[in-house]
Formats: sequence, structure tokens, C-alpha cells
Amino acid sequence: MDRLKELTQRRKAAHEKLLNLDSKVYKAFLEMEQAAYGDSALPKKVKELIAVGISVTMDCESCMQWHIEQAAQAGASQREVLEAVEVGIEMAGGRATVSARFALEVMDVVFAE
Repeated sequence: MDRLKELTQRRKAAHEKLLNLDSKVYKAFLEMEQAAYGDSALPKKVKELIAVGISVTMDCESCMQWHIEQAAQAGASQREVLEAVEVGIEMAGGRATVSARFALEVMDVVFAE
């Protein structure tokens, strides 16, 4: 739980710093993020679930936390998130089972609320 809070605090601090520094690249990234995750042919929930699976294959803890939280907020169930994690495991093989451990910890916190 403390680890998740720390990741959230670090992400928010970096976000604010990049905005305060007027990072044009970061602002463009935020615009791309909005375009990528907005409802369209695929709803936001599905896109976030895709990102969960990709995050597991990349072993990006901050990404897993963010996208699991976003998927839950978009209406994804714990089972749907688990299946997205499982797709990531299948795509990356045994290495992804290590990443999946962190995703399971995040799920415990997100879906306990």
C-alpha cells in the first residue's frame, strides 16, 4: 500500500513539475493520451484493459498501477482486469509472471475500496 502511495505521489509531482516547466513534449503526450483513451470504436474501459496487459509485458509498475486504476474507474471488474493481466503474462511468457505479482497487489488495493 505504501509503495502504491509513493508511486502516485511521484507521478503527480513529476506531472506538476513538467507542467510548471512548460514541457511542450509532455503537453503533447497528454493530448495524445486523451485522444488514445477517449471513447471511440473501442470504449475507454477496453483501451485501459489493453494498456494493463501491455504494462505487464513492459514490467512498468507505475503503468500497471495507473491503468488498473483507470480501468476500474471506467467500469472494469476485477475479473476483467485479471484477464488483461493474464493476456500480458501469455504475451511475455514467464518473465511477465514477475510483473503480474505487482499487478495483483494493485488489484487488491483498487478493488478493496
